[in-house]
Amino acid sequence: MKKKIVWTFSGVIVAIMIALIAAGNYFYNVAINRSHDAVDLHGGGESVTAAGLSNGEEQQRKLEEIMAWTEKQNFEIVEIQSDDGLRLKARFLKNQQSSGKMVILAHGYKGSSEQMPGITKFYYDQGFDILKPDARGHGLSEGDYIGYGWHDRKDYVRWSQFLVEQKEAETIFLHGFSMGAATVLMASGEKLPEQVKGIIADSGYTTVHEELSHQLKYLYNLPAFPVMQVTSAVTKFRAGYSFSEASALEGIEKNHLPLFIIHGDQDQLVPTVMGKRIFDKANSLKELWIVPGAGHTEAYTIAEEEYQDRLKAFWSLALGK
Repeated sequence: MKKKIVWTFSGVIVAIMIALIAAGNYFYNVAINRSHDAVDLHGGGESVTAAGLSNGEEQQRKLEEIMAWTEKQNFEIVEIQSDDGLRLKARFLKNQQSSGKMVILAHGYKGSSEQMPGITKFYYDQGFDILKPDARGHGLSEGDYIGYGWHDRKDYVRWSQFLVEQKEAETIFLHGFSMGAATVLMASGEKLPEQVKGIIADSGYTTVHEELSHQLKYLYNLPAFPVMQVTSAVTKFRAGYSFSEASALEGIEKNHLPLFIIHGDQDQLVPTVMGKRIFDKANSLKELWIVPGAGHTEAYTIAEEEYQDRLKAFWSLALGK
């Protein structure tokens, strides 16, 4: 009788382990493995405010002007090699009035360097050269997994060095959105070139573990434990990093550069509280702007003029002007 109980118990344990490993591989393939398929995320839709603006005639006219301007630009495809041997590519736009001011724009999850046309034009109009990398596992860059900013942070150190060594950058700002925001925050804790003067993070998450746990709860109605731990272990085995180590909070603790945190107060994809926690954790010169009515990465859409003015003020602050 005891032997039967032991065997039954052992069988249940083995079945649970197999199920957890299967679940871990499933969620790895959904969230981490490279794919060109779009992913529906909780909180990923437009807010009421942004939807109302996007349907307006003035907004449509602006968008048409931006897209017409974008089509006329001659973006150069440039390339670096990552620490682990990946060929990473980016779009580089040299300003006709180039003065050594440059920005690296970091796109979000499942995005690419072809995005962010509005902010690209704004930086160009302010005299900046613009570099827009495809993150590893995205766009033209190599990589069979998504790094959520963790391995990418070292890629952005290399991109910064590329601008200094190959494009004669004198001043560099890193400006990221969503996953790109987490990327530049993580990169801020690394040894960046002295030409990097400031970090702008729009709608960034605190840690990969917390963001994926948030999505797991709302998309699958599942608790974080033990699914996140198992998926993290699978990710460590298959991609070389764990969810717990992939932390923007850890990066900003080491950061000494001026920091501008932007977050919408209606952000459900990356909860607004994450932006506040990032700001609270930072030890450098810092600014927090919580944008009323803005959902995820919508601040530029619904408060374009104020966004631009605040960026200009931050640049001046970071450069001591």
